[in-house]
Amino acid sequence: MNTRRWFLVSALGVGAAAATGSAVLLSRPADHTVSRARASASGTPSAGPEATPGKSGASRRAPAKSASARPRRPSSAPRPGPVPAAAARRGAYRLRPIAGDSALGTPAFHPQVRTHAELTLPGRARAVALTFDDGPDPDFTPQVLAVLRTYRVQATFFVIGENAAAFPRLLHDIAAGGHVVANHSYTHPQLTTLSLGKVKDELGRTSDVIERVLDAPPRWCRAPYGEWDAPSLRVCARLGMEPLGWSIDTNDWARPGIGSIKRAVTRGIEPGSIILQHDGGGDRSQTVRAVSDYLPRLLDKGYEFVRPHV
Repeated sequence: MNTRRWFLVSALGVGAAAATGSAVLLSRPADHTVSRARASASGTPSAGPEATPGKSGASRRAPAKSASARPRRPSSAPRPGPVPAAAARRGAYRLRPIAGDSALGTPAFHPQVRTHAELTLPGRARAVALTFDDGPDPDFTPQVLAVLRTYRVQATFFVIGENAAAFPRLLHDIAAGGHVVANHSYTHPQLTTLSLGKVKDELGRTSDVIERVLDAPPRWCRAPYGEWDAPSLRVCARLGMEPLGWSIDTNDWARPGIGSIKRAVTRGIEPGSIILQHDGGGDRSQTVRAVSDYLPRLLDKGYEFVRPHV
């Protein structure tokens, strides 16, 4: 009997010690850089303005077509960022529920499957969201970040997986600025033309790269050309992400001129607007100049640039 009691007491002691050790490990303060990277990848607020959720709507860009495995893109369609030859290719990202932010509230571990992407932000007066697609780009992403830093504005960067794998340092720079790092597929195909397996690969591999670099998975996703269908939206939800679109398309990918980009924003902006621009996929010098010109004007008018967050 005494031996049994001794074994019981010893087992309880070991169990308590293990539980205490785990609690200490989980509650240990995280490194500031890692914490900000996790917050930025997930869209959780860190330093910077409080963010706001989105309203539903519908907006699409022209579908693309490609000379290879995907359809060739017409001249009116935005192009992906540069595709480095040495970009790392990893296995499909594990399809598992992940917590984070959503357009309708903080997602549960099983995010709701949406019927469309959120295109605007509801609620707060003059709250708008600035978003950039197709990066990171070693030339233009740092220039965009410098402008945002000058005016203390936060934005959301929808990154191409190949570019993110080739330039992981830029993901850290985006996150360090308090911006959101989000998923824009791995090679920028039109998701609605792909098999379910290829959709999983495009979105999953990009989420994998982001989580590997920033130690946190993305919570937001934008389909190339804004084209979603029911299967791709289900994959998006299973990966723990919310779909996000836009309400103002500056067409900056086509380099229409600095004035044209500025007018698209200043004439179209209203409370809740989500602005689409690009920091990758080509020469984005017009975009950099346009953003630096219109940001101070809109800030003077009382607009607040927020991250997509509830």
